[in-house]
Formats: sequence, C-alpha cells, structure tokens
Amino acid sequence: MIKRFGVRTSSAELERLMSKIDLFQSVDFISHAGKPMTWKIECDAISDDEWVTLAKMIREVERRPWSKAVGIPRGGVALGKALDAYSTGNPDHPILIADDVYTTGTSFIEFKAEHYSDVATIEWCVFARKATERRVKALFTMETSGSKHE
Repeated sequence: MIKRFGVRTSSAELERLMSKIDLFQSVDFISHAGKPMTWKIECDAISDDEWVTLAKMIREVERRPWSKAVGIPRGGVALGKALDAYSTGNPDHPILIADDVYTTGTSFIEFKAEHYSDVATIEWCVFARKATERRVKALFTMETSGSKHE
C-alpha cells in the first residue's frame, strides 16, 4: 500500500492512475472463446472504488443471499472481491460467480464446470456484449437484435 493524498492506495491502483487506460478500446483481439473482436471493454481501467460501487449496484438488484463471491480469473477477480463484502458465509446459500465482461458465456460454463459443478450458484457480470444465456445476469447489456451495430 502506498499513501497518496492521505489515502492508502494499492500499487495496482497507483499504476492504473499513472497510466491512462481507456475502458472502451478500438482494437482487434481474440476473445476467450476464440471469437475475433474489433473492440474491447478493458476493465483494468476500472478503479477499486468503482468495483465497490458496481458490487453495490449488483447487490441492490440481486436480492438472493450468497455464501461467498468468487471472480473468474482474471477479469472477474476484482468484482468477486468487491461482491464478497456482501457474502453471508452461510454454506446453505449459493455461491456467487462474477466476471467483468460476458461475450459468449464460455468463461462461466468452464469455471462453473471446473470449480462448482455440483453447487448452486448465482452468476453476474458487469458488461454483456449480447443478451446473456442460462442464468447469468448483467448490469449493462448491449442491444444486438435488430441493431445497426450487429
């Protein structure tokens, strides 16, 4: 931790503040599912305080309790950590699985199958590039059906 302006700041947060990172980037890349993309939502641009606020927003919408929150590495770790503040610790409650961006749902499917295949879960992300499938919920979803952006 580094103290900046009288406030303790993590080295990762300080690095983010010192280097300008755009949340929305026009860049070609391959998604986790192997899908070519022409723009990216770079959640490394989101500050620790913003993750806490996003977690609060999810908590205000998601009324079911959860025992603990876990983030899908690498993108969902910060959100999982922020959501864990709302965990009950009750093993009878489901586990909340979090990710930053939903593109195809592959990350959720693989992570749940590997770590929580026989456990009840609640699944959340911040941004969805399309309508989510299964039971994944998103705070912000892009409209794709009938859109001129398809």
